[in-house]
Amino acid sequence: MLTFNGNLKVYVSLHPCDMRKSFNGLSEIARQTIKVDPASGAAFLFTNKRRNLIKILYFDGTGYWVVAKRLEKGTFSWPKDIEEGREKLILKPTALAMLTDGIDLRDGLKRPWYESS
Repeated sequence: MLTFNGNLKVYVSLHPCDMRKSFNGLSEIARQTIKVDPASGAAFLFTNKRRNLIKILYFDGTGYWVVAKRLEKGTFSWPKDIEEGREKLILKPTALAMLTDGIDLRDGLKRPWYESS
């Protein structure tokens, strides 16, 4: 099972990428664009242009995981580039959990599309 601890580094690719990419393609983005070894034990978060799909690339020591989530409606609250030309942002694992659970990272409120059952 895939579990993240509180010490995990989460690198967010600030620019959208081709979501047809999987293990090798996302690893190459981590290596070339984010400039971090994808086998370092960090998680790498990617999105598409519409911000309704995310993928997480993670190496657990034995192999790579690629986890995807597609929203049926709405978009993810994606971090913005506050410095021109920056390719990545580092999040805490709690911020990753909030983002995937529909919490807007700017104001801490659930996105309008989010409904829990």
